[in-house]
Parts: sequence; structure tokens; C-alpha cells
Amino acid sequence: MPIPPGTEFKVAFDSSVGAKDGALNKTFESVARFINMNVAAGMPRDAIHAAVVVHGTAGPDLLSNSAWSKTHGGAANPNQPLTRALLDHGVRIILCGQSAARMGMEKGDLEPGVELALSAMTAHALLANEGYSENPF
Repeated sequence: MPIPPGTEFKVAFDSSVGAKDGALNKTFESVARFINMNVAAGMPRDAIHAAVVVHGTAGPDLLSNSAWSKTHGGAANPNQPLTRALLDHGVRIILCGQSAARMGMEKGDLEPGVELALSAMTAHALLANEGYSENPF
């Protein structure tokens, strides 16, 4: 199915499962792949709007390197370069405030640019109101 000229995507992804130690978050990789494959297929990059709602065990994948290193023996967060790249390319990354509170994470612990929502459910509802569809993959 070809992508019709003038198409604009507004897609929300859901990430609730954290990456295995040292690996990348699979949903973050999927967002990058979604953007890259559609650009390679001829879509203008500025016609692709993506958001990731993060909750559950995926929350710590959004920690800044300094916050991550406090609980990982001084190591850098393996997801930080990908998180930073997504943010720098206009992807909205939104952390569930309920998950953050449960895990003792504060806004200052997160990679700069990560948004904090009341809840993942609220974030998805707000994105839907803005015209985002939820990608099931």
C-alpha cells in the first residue's frame, strides 16, 4: 500500500517493559525504525509526529546518565543516546507520573526533555485528543 502524497502521521507508542541490562528499549527502537522507514519511503520527516508513553518497568530507561549511574555502579544509561536522539528529532517522550512516583523517580532524574504526565492513561487520552493514533507494535 503506497503512502499517499500529503499524508501526515501522528502516532503514539506505548512502552511498559524495560530493557534488559545493557540493551536498548525495544519500543524506543521501534519508534526510530518507524520514522526512518517512512522517511526512506519518501515521507517528509516533518510530516511524521511520534510520541512514546512510558510506564511500568520501562520508566528507568528514561533516567539521565547521572541518575542511572547512582544505581548502576557509575555506568551510563545504555538508552540515553537513543532517548536523546529521539527527543532531538521532535519525538515526545512522556513518563507516567504514577510509575515515576512508585519508583521514586523525580523530573530532575530524567533525561532533559522527557515530559511527566499525571498517568500513562491520561497521556494517551490527551494524545488521542490531539489526533494521535496508538501504534500496537
